Amino acid sequence: MSNEKVGGVTTSEPIVVANSTSDLNPVTSGPLSIGEVGTSLSESQKDFVLKRIHFDGLFSFENLPQEVLVVFEKIEEMDTNEAVEILRKAIEEHENDTNIPEIDLNLWKALVEFDGTSITGSSEKLNVVVSEKKVSGNDSSSTDVESGTKVTSEIVDWDLQVRLEAVLIAYWSPYPEVRAVTVPYDDPTVPVETFRVYLIGIIWTAIGAVINQFFTERQPSITLAMSVVQVFLYPSGLICEWILPKWKFKIWKLTIDLNPGPYTFKEQMLATIFCGVTGGSTSYVSYNILMQKSPVFYDNQWVDWGYQVLLILSTNFMGVGLAGIMRKFAVYPVKAVWPSILPGIALNKTLLTTQKKNLVHGWSISSYHFFFIVFAASFVYFWVPNYLFQALSTFNWITWIKPDNKNLAVVTGFFGGLGLNPISTFDWNIISMSAPLNLPFYTNACNILGSVLAFFAILGIWYSNYKWTAYLPINSNALFTNTGARYTVGSVVDLETSLFDNDKYQEVGPPFYSAANLVVYGSFFALYPFHFVYEIGIHYAEMWDACKSFWRLMKNFKNSTYDGFDDPHSNMMRKYPEVPEWAYLVVLVISLVLAILCVKLYPAQTPVWGIFFALGINFIFLIPLTTIYARTGFAFGLNVLVELIVGYALPGNGLALALIKALGYNIDGQAQNFVNDLKQGHYAKLPPRAVYRVQILSIFIASFIQLAILNFQITGIKDYCDPYNTQKFTCPSSRTFFSASVLWGTIGPKKVFGGLYPILEWCFLIGFLLAFPCIAFKRWAPRKLAKNFEPSIIIGGFLNYAPYNLSYYIPGFYASFAFMHYIRNKYEAWWQKYNYILSTGLTAGIAFCSIIMFFAVMYHDKEVEWWGNIVPYSGVDFRMTGWLNATVDAPDGYFGPRIGEFP
Repeated sequence: MSNEKVGGVTTSEPIVVANSTSDLNPVTSGPLSIGEVGTSLSESQKDFVLKRIHFDGLFSFENLPQEVLVVFEKIEEMDTNEAVEILRKAIEEHENDTNIPEIDLNLWKALVEFDGTSITGSSEKLNVVVSEKKVSGNDSSSTDVESGTKVTSEIVDWDLQVRLEAVLIAYWSPYPEVRAVTVPYDDPTVPVETFRVYLIGIIWTAIGAVINQFFTERQPSITLAMSVVQVFLYPSGLICEWILPKWKFKIWKLTIDLNPGPYTFKEQMLATIFCGVTGGSTSYVSYNILMQKSPVFYDNQWVDWGYQVLLILSTNFMGVGLAGIMRKFAVYPVKAVWPSILPGIALNKTLLTTQKKNLVHGWSISSYHFFFIVFAASFVYFWVPNYLFQALSTFNWITWIKPDNKNLAVVTGFFGGLGLNPISTFDWNIISMSAPLNLPFYTNACNILGSVLAFFAILGIWYSNYKWTAYLPINSNALFTNTGARYTVGSVVDLETSLFDNDKYQEVGPPFYSAANLVVYGSFFALYPFHFVYEIGIHYAEMWDACKSFWRLMKNFKNSTYDGFDDPHSNMMRKYPEVPEWAYLVVLVISLVLAILCVKLYPAQTPVWGIFFALGINFIFLIPLTTIYARTGFAFGLNVLVELIVGYALPGNGLALALIKALGYNIDGQAQNFVNDLKQGHYAKLPPRAVYRVQILSIFIASFIQLAILNFQITGIKDYCDPYNTQKFTCPSSRTFFSASVLWGTIGPKKVFGGLYPILEWCFLIGFLLAFPCIAFKRWAPRKLAKNFEPSIIIGGFLNYAPYNLSYYIPGFYASFAFMHYIRNKYEAWWQKYNYILSTGLTAGIAFCSIIMFFAVMYHDKEVEWWGNIVPYSGVDFRMTGWLNATVDAPDGYFGPRIGEFP
C-alpha cells in the first residue's frame, strides 16, 4: 500500500465512535484491507459504499482509512428498522434546512417511503453505478467524473442504502462540508493540552497581538491572518517535538510532560484556538482608548494605565460569560454548522493527519501539497494586482471608455460609484470579501440580491435629490456640511471639554449623509427588529427546546450540558469533563465589577446603568444573531442600535456613548468569537476545559500586549493619527469612532434624525412588520422557492455600500456559484478534498505577501508609476461629487434647513 505521511502520527491505541445513543463502542484501529471489512456485503456493495463516501479512488485498499472502517462496521451493526427511524427523524429535523443538499433529502424520503417491493434490475443498477470505477487494489487508471452523484439520486439497493445513509447521519454528519473536515471517531488518548501548546500559543498570540495592534491604525492596515498563524504553528510544534527534552515532572497533582511524542492534530487545533481568540484583529476597545488618550481627538489626560486595564479586561472578558450560555444554541445543535470555521479545520487536518493516496476526478495530488502550491502561487501573484499592475485589482474598465462621464462612473465606478461591473477585479483579496469558498451558495446569492435591490434604491434617492443627496457623492460614508464639504466634527465641539458647542453648531449646521449612507442606516434600523422577530418566528421550537434544556441544567447542576443532544459529535464529547455554567458566570460577574470600577473611579461620564443596558441588549440579541451566524455565516453587530439608543438617552455625552458602544459591540462580537472557538473544539474533540483555559489565558496576554503597543504608538510615533502622517498611520478606525461619538453622542440623533431624516425612525416599524409576511412565505410558500430564502441576509445585502459597492461582491458571487454550487453538486469528492484547502491557501498566500510587501516596498514608498497603476484613478470615479453643486444650484449657496432653523 502507498500512504502519504503528512506530519501527524499513526497510533495503535483503540479509538471510539459515537453510537446513536450516548454509549461509546470501540472499533479496531489496526490495518484492515477491503476484504476484511463488511464481510456480510458483496463486492459491488462495498464498492458502492466506498463511492458514496468518496474513497473509491484509493490507490490501495490493503490498509483502509479509519473513517472507512467505522462506516463499514456500523453498516453491519445497523438494523434496517433502526435505520429507517434515524432517517425519519432526520427528515423531520432537516426538512427546511438550507444546508442539506436537496438530492440527499430526496433520497432519505425515497428510502423511508419505499414500499418493500423489489427494485427491477437492482443488482444490474448497482453494478452500473460502481462499474464506472472498478474498485481493485491496484486500479487507479480511470477517472470517476460522476462520483457520488448517481449514488445519492436513486435507489439501487434499498437495504444497503438505508443503512448507509443512517450511518452517515448517526455516526458522522448529515452535511457534506462537515464530513469533509471531521472524522466519525475519536481517540481520547491523543495528547491535547500539552506544555508545547502553551509555549507556541503564547509566542504566536504575542506576535499576533503586536502586529495586529501596531498596524491596525495604518491605512491600509496589515494583519496577521489566522491562516498564516496556522502555517507557522505547524513547524513550531514540530520544532518543539524535536528539541524539547522528554522530561516529566509533577507540580502538586499536575503531571507535566514536556514532550509527549509526535505533535498531534488536537494540539494544533488547541494552539489555533489559543491564537485565534485575538487572531486577525485587535481588541475593539483599543479604538476607544486611542480616541480618548490621543491629543488629536479628545486628549483626556486622565486616561491612565489603570483605566485602560479595567476597560480592556472588562470588555474582552464579558463576552466569555455569555458564550457559556450560547453553547446550547450555537455549539451543540447539529444545524449549527459554522461554515466560517471549516476552512481552518481543513487546513489543520491537512497539515497534521496521515493521508492515503487516492484519485479524485483525475486529481491525485495530496491536499497537503495542493495547499503549499496554492499558497506559493497566491504569494507570487498578489504582487501583480496589489503593486505592479493595480488596475487588475480595481478593474473599473467601463469608466475608462469615458473617464469624465459622471453618470457612467456613478453606475459602474469602483471607487465612488455603485460598482455595477460584471468583471470588476482579478484580486483574490477583493473576491474573498464575501467568503465565496467558505459560506453556502445561498448566503452569497441572498446577499447579492439585497445589494442589487439597494443599488436601485440608492440610484432613485440620488437622482431624485431626496433629502439633498444630489449635492453629495452617491456612495460615501463621510459626513458633509450644507455646502457639500467634508464635515469636521471638531468644528462643533469645545476643544477643551470635548462637549457640544451650540454656538459653533449654529454656524456650521448639522451633518448630512450620502444616498448610500441613508440606505445603509435605514437598512440597519430595519434589520434589528426584523431579524429578531423572524428568527424567533421560524426557529422558535429549537430555541425553546434549548431554553428548557438550559433551565433544567440550572435547576440541577448535576445534569450534563449535553442534555438533549444525541448527535455523534456531542456523544463523542461526553467523555470529557465539561465546563460548568458557573465558571462562565464567574467570568461575567468579574468583568461587570471591572466595568463598574472603570466608570466609578474615573471621569468617564458614564452611568452604571449604561453597562447593564449594554449587557441586556446583547443578551436579547445574542441568540438570534449567533444562530444565523452559525447556520449561514452571515453576521452583523449591534453598534448602530446601541449608538442610537444611547444617543437619545444621554444627549450631548460623546464619552458615555463611546464606552457603552464599545461594551455593546464587543460583548456580542467576543461572545460570537468564543462560541466559534467552542464549535471548533467540538468538531475536533478537544476537552472543553482545555479550550476554556486557553481562551482565558489568551485574552489576558493579548490585552496587556495590545495596551503596551498602543501607548508606545501614541507617544513614540511622530504625528501619530495625523491625516498627513508620512508612514500612513492616519488612524482611520479611531477617526470613525471619534466621529460617531460626536455625531451620535455630542450632537445626538434627535437633531440629526428628528430634524433631518425622520424616515429613518420609521424603518424600525417597517422591519418589524416586514418580518410577518416573510415568516409566512418561509413556512407556506412552495418549497423550491422557500428553502433557500433567508430574508435577513437579503436585507444584509443593503449594508454592502458606503464605501463598498457591487464591484466588491459580484466576483465573489461567481466564485461561490462555481465552487459552492456547481462543483459541490457535480464533483462532490473533489470539493470535499480540495475546496477549503484552496480557500485557505489563497488567503494565507495573500496575508503573508501583504506583510512582506509592506516592509519591502510600502513602509518607505517605492511606487511603480505607469499606466496600469494610474488609469483606475484618472477619471471622475475617483473624484466623485454630486450631480448638483451647492454653491451654484442651491438657494443662497447652501442646501438643507435655513440658517437659524437648524434642528
